[in-house]
Amino acid sequence: MIFRLSDRNMANDDIPDLTLETRQGLPDALRVLLAEYPRIGWERDPGFDGLIRFWLDRHVMFRRILDTLRQGTEALIDKDDSPERYRILVSRYGGMFVNGLHEHHTIEDTHYFPRLAQRDTRVARGFDILDRDHHAIDADLNAFVAGANAVMMQAEDRDALQNAAGAFRDQLISLERNLNRHLLDEEDLIVPIILKYGTKGLG
Repeated sequence: MIFRLSDRNMANDDIPDLTLETRQGLPDALRVLLAEYPRIGWERDPGFDGLIRFWLDRHVMFRRILDTLRQGTEALIDKDDSPERYRILVSRYGGMFVNGLHEHHTIEDTHYFPRLAQRDTRVARGFDILDRDHHAIDADLNAFVAGANAVMMQAEDRDALQNAAGAFRDQLISLERNLNRHLLDEEDLIVPIILKYGTKGLG
């Protein structure tokens, strides 16, 4: 299976001090609602079930898929798994990850972010940061697709497969780091907004 990722328009106006690759979290000015609704109390809040739980479950799924792919790639590199089983793993989870994450981000960009940004002007700028993250992650996904395809095309040559898997592992590590930073910041921004203002108008 060869993966393809739909093109998205790349943003040129980045925020240097808050780029996905370098930031350690959202600035305090965008965490005002998180102070009111800290993570430790989310699941006890009556507004947690429904949309928030579903949305966070999707984030858990993306993290687990990447972890499964990285562990599988490391097992192949260590020769603890067969090329046949490894290609099945990449084919199954690679397509699921790319398609699922792309769809998830598209829905956020076109539906949720514009509506949520209007609910509290104090944190509205955070949605510009999250949108820029999506463009940065698209670049990681393009590298992921190229790496997955390189692995899938090495059907017979074990040495070539090992080399392709090594490069793919490096891409997975970078993608895991960037995606986790984005998901954590997105959760810290969005969950408190929904807990405070509810889900009306979000569909």
